[in-house]
Amino acid sequence: MIIDAKTTKKEVLKDIIRDVSGGEIATKERELTAEGNRLALDTGALSVEQVNLLLTNLPVDVSFVDENDTVVYYSATRERIFPRTPGVIGRKVQNCHPPKSLDTVTRILSSFRDGSRDTAEFWIELNGKFIHIRYFALRDGGGRYRGSLEVSQDATGIRALRGEKRLLDWDPPGLDV
Repeated sequence: MIIDAKTTKKEVLKDIIRDVSGGEIATKERELTAEGNRLALDTGALSVEQVNLLLTNLPVDVSFVDENDTVVYYSATRERIFPRTPGVIGRKVQNCHPPKSLDTVTRILSSFRDGSRDTAEFWIELNGKFIHIRYFALRDGGGRYRGSLEVSQDATGIRALRGEKRLLDWDPPGLDV
């Protein structure tokens, strides 16, 4: 799919579903329409608005690269760690990384494609934050490689946790009661 300024979110999501479902949208239930039909998933059904809310409010950044190494989705979270622009959609993922990491990107995708790996993870310190980056091979029911998922998270706060916290503190931080 060629994505340009006229491409709607509905068309992009339908294309992702078509990619993941092996080229066919299995039932009418899976069709997305502007009238608010729901996307039938394995464990429920969500509207396009709900899918967008879910993906943009996760405490992680998510990017999806299809089996042809084309970037087809990224989450537009409020505090994205690695900035993305709509211009990356439709580009080869190899063209979205600095030259010094190209060999690593190529090796990860090759190992996902040949089945020798299903995950790859890194962590770095960036601008005073501890960043955890994970890549996951996505496979269909037959085990065929369908793309990769990149998940990046600022784990600074998680890394600093100690002991236990079993009860919710009902007072917001900074509020003196």
